Amino acid sequence: MALRKIIRIDEELCNGCGECVPACAEGAIQIIDGKARLVADNLCDGLGACLGDCPMDAIIIEEREADAFDEEAVKLHLHQQSTAASAAPSPLPIHISPGGGGGCPGSRAIAFSRDVASPQLTDDNAPQPSTLQQWPIQMHLVSPTAPYYHNADVLLAADCVAFSVGDFHRTWLHGKALAIACPKLDEGLDIYVTKLAAMIDQAQIRSLTVMMMEVPCCGGLLQIARRAAERATRSIPMKRIVVGLRGDILSEAPL
Repeated sequence: MALRKIIRIDEELCNGCGECVPACAEGAIQIIDGKARLVADNLCDGLGACLGDCPMDAIIIEEREADAFDEEAVKLHLHQQSTAASAAPSPLPIHISPGGGGGCPGSRAIAFSRDVASPQLTDDNAPQPSTLQQWPIQMHLVSPTAPYYHNADVLLAADCVAFSVGDFHRTWLHGKALAIACPKLDEGLDIYVTKLAAMIDQAQIRSLTVMMMEVPCCGGLLQIARRAAERATRSIPMKRIVVGLRGDILSEAPL
C-alpha cells in the first residue's frame, strides 16, 4: 500500500441516488444497502470524475494509505460486470434530459435524440447544425460503456482538431461517437488506454478513427490508441488522420 489520492464517500450525506455510479468509468462505485460505496481501492484512479455528479457533495478526494490503482484489475472488473448483465445493451442511444435527476451537467451522460444528431446536410450555404451525438466528450469524463458508444464508430480527436478543420462536423464527426483528448496537457493518460480498451471489448465499438494534428506532441494520441488495441481482446478497424495547422488533411492511413 502507498499514500495516494483516492475518493471517500460520506455515508451520512449520501442519499443513494446513484448518480455517481455511471460517472465512474472504472465501475469502482456501487450502490450497496442504499448507499454509494467504493468497492475496491485498486479500482479507483483518484481523479475524481465522479465528484461533480453527486448532488449531495458526499464524495471528496482524500490522501490516505490505499492499494495502488490497477488497470488490469479494472479491465477484469469491467468484463465481469458486462458478463453479469442479463441482456445486451441497445445500440441506439437513450436520451437523458440534462435538467433531471440532479448532479453536474458537465459530466452527466447525455445522448442526444436522433433528429439532433442526424441533421440534413445538403445546403452548403445554410448554417450547419452540430452533429454531436453525446455529452460528455473529454476522455477523463466519458464512461467507456455509456450507451452511445455501444456498437458505434468512434472518433478520438485531439482537442485542437475541431478548431482547425472547417467542416469537422459535416465530414468527420457526423455519424460517430466522439472522445477528445490532449496527449501533451492531459494527466493520467494510462486511464485513456484502459477506457479505449473497454470501448473495444465492452462497448463493442465497430471502428476507431484517431484524428490528430501534425505537431509532434499529438503523436501521443496515436500511441494511446495502439496500446489500447494491443490490450483489447477484440480486433477492430482503426484509422489515423493527420491534420495540418491550417486545417488541411495531410494524410489518412489504417493503423
